[in-house]
Amino acid sequence: MCCFGLYEKTVDAILHFFFFLKHNFKFLTPIIAGIFLGVFLFGNILKILFNKFYMPTCFAFIGLILGSLKLVVKQANFKRINFYHFLTLIITLSFSIYLIVLEKTLNFSMDISSNNYLVLVGILMSSGIVIPGVSKTVILMMLGIYPMYLTALSSLNLNFLLPIAFGILIGGFIFLFIINFLFKIAKSYTYFGIIGLIISSIFIIYPGFSFDIQGFISTLLLIICFMLGLKLSSIEKK
Repeated sequence: MCCFGLYEKTVDAILHFFFFLKHNFKFLTPIIAGIFLGVFLFGNILKILFNKFYMPTCFAFIGLILGSLKLVVKQANFKRINFYHFLTLIITLSFSIYLIVLEKTLNFSMDISSNNYLVLVGILMSSGIVIPGVSKTVILMMLGIYPMYLTALSSLNLNFLLPIAFGILIGGFIFLFIINFLFKIAKSYTYFGIIGLIISSIFIIYPGFSFDIQGFISTLLLIICFMLGLKLSSIEKK
């Protein structure tokens, strides 16, 4: 079963949780446990990698993103690409880039450590959890809060994490209903819209380039992670 097939089953189990309570609880429990375990297990590792090896880590992420595009295109399940597929991709890509530029040019007066902002972060972060292929890490980087998030995870700072968790809960149900609706009425176009969002995330992660040993290692990691992404896509296909 491919990860996107599992994703669609997970969406259905959450949206219809109380209709088949016992079955859905049994299905979702190991998934949720795995998510929490992964978040806390890799939180410290990612913090170290971003602090000490920022450029190589960013290029590794970019490689994985590019390699995963093959699987997303496959899951679009289209018979032939038409003009509206490209139009959907361009619209989401352009809108995402516009938001990136807007975020860099505007100064927000809201305190990024305030509960209101953290709830908003959680709501936006939930889109990266719910929408397949969209990374919550990229969203947190765009919001400028990723280092603080990793620090909060490593120290288990509940004052910081609980408002985010509350926002994820709210946004999660909102985005689940939206994505489920879009998959039902226009699945292939929805996936092409997601591809636009994925491509735009590269502009957020890209850390610049230096023509030295760090640049060489970064390029090598990008290629390795790109091939790894393609390999994982092939495994999912089987």
